[in-house]
Amino acid sequence: MPAPPESQETESPVITPTRVVIGLCLFVPFIAMLWVGSYARVEPTFIGLPFFYWYQMLWVPLSAVLTMTAYKLVKREDAKRRAQREGDAR
Repeated sequence: MPAPPESQETESPVITPTRVVIGLCLFVPFIAMLWVGSYARVEPTFIGLPFFYWYQMLWVPLSAVLTMTAYKLVKREDAKRRAQREGDAR
């Protein structure tokens, strides 16, 4: 039985703390919008808008920021992994 390739032994783990944070950044807005019972009410109003509407509108920029954060973390992790592979190849 042949030994597994050496590159698989040096691969980073599949679940890393960074990947957990990435998952949370993408998962939190999804759950916040699906849990309608948490925001299905009129009070408190904000500049005349019922809570139901302004809460959902608040999640638009929050989701954008969280998605951008997840993207930056993925790019940073990929760059680190690529640099590690190039260092191992030398």
